[in-house]
Amino acid sequence: MSAFRELTILPPVTNTACPWASNLDDLTALYECPNTGAVTTRTATLKGFPDDPTVHQVAFASDSVSSVNCYGYSPYPFSQYIEWVRTILQNHPDSNKPIIISITAPLPHEGDAIPTHSLDTTSQEEEMIDVSPQADGSSSRNELPEMLAAIQSLRAEFDDSTSASPRIAVEINTSCPNIEGHPPPSYDISSLRTLVKSVADVCKADPSLAVGIKLPPYVYARQFGDVIDFIASFTEQVDGKKRNPIAFLTCTNTLGSSLMFSDQVIAEDKPAAEAAGGFALPATWGGLAGESLHPLSLGNVHAFRKLINAHQDETIRSLAIIGAGGVVSADAADRMFRAGADIVGCATALGRKGISVFADIVKAPSISGGTKP
Repeated sequence: MSAFRELTILPPVTNTACPWASNLDDLTALYECPNTGAVTTRTATLKGFPDDPTVHQVAFASDSVSSVNCYGYSPYPFSQYIEWVRTILQNHPDSNKPIIISITAPLPHEGDAIPTHSLDTTSQEEEMIDVSPQADGSSSRNELPEMLAAIQSLRAEFDDSTSASPRIAVEINTSCPNIEGHPPPSYDISSLRTLVKSVADVCKADPSLAVGIKLPPYVYARQFGDVIDFIASFTEQVDGKKRNPIAFLTCTNTLGSSLMFSDQVIAEDKPAAEAAGGFALPATWGGLAGESLHPLSLGNVHAFRKLINAHQDETIRSLAIIGAGGVVSADAADRMFRAGADIVGCATALGRKGISVFADIVKAPSISGGTKP
């Protein structure tokens, strides 16, 4: 069992935000699966992402449980996920299984006017930004407060703030590599300040809300330290107790700018790949996931775990990690736990094998044998 901010995740297994958690049928199947301890929705934007099925696709590797995808966020608007989560929780009143609502809000496009933040993560000052709406429907307006307010209203319907077993958490996806003009903000930590400040304002009023950040793969030591220092800069004394708005990290998301050719994909994906000029994806490049990402994901989880455990700030030491990236089997899940994850998440294996993959994952000795570190 894993727990943070009173959420209980048993078994310590979830799906991660992905296309196979897009609609009510997907989410209900995941929720009713006895081998998931939590369910994560596909990442939603306020108005829905302008999905183009001829462009936004996935291709699975033929020689491993790996994938590349050029998906954006969910085509369904955020309000639809509020309705679906409400329906699932109402239909399962006796379940304590939490649902993690994954959301994101646009930052300005590359080249737009942006806040002139200092790289000094101790500074909490920010300037307002004002740029025109973009062709993809996004706006420079910070939409996160509106979404968080709706989530808090939903939580109030279920007395989540006072429950001994709350069932709603939030993940802020800051790491999708496939959004044109919007590089993953987690690669430029200072650009995250507006988003995390919105979270901090809500959590200051309601410390019971569990909010996490979905991170991209990092590749050198300073990046890990910068993330932890940035999060620590939001620790405050509230009613005589140290509090931090961030409760967990999901790491990692996919690795962008990855390429596969048509001769590397499964037979079902070959026709589409050949139609794309011999590339696995119509967009050519995409985010790498699954077994091919596993060693890098393990390294990310281990690096964050070492920094978290050694940190002088007790609120940082309480951060949980959802380890994702190549969790395709019991053995892979066990490695992720040994690297330092509290919970494991999977997406590519879910897309490739279906919901039955969770029955294999929970056979990990760290779960079935009760030996999780």
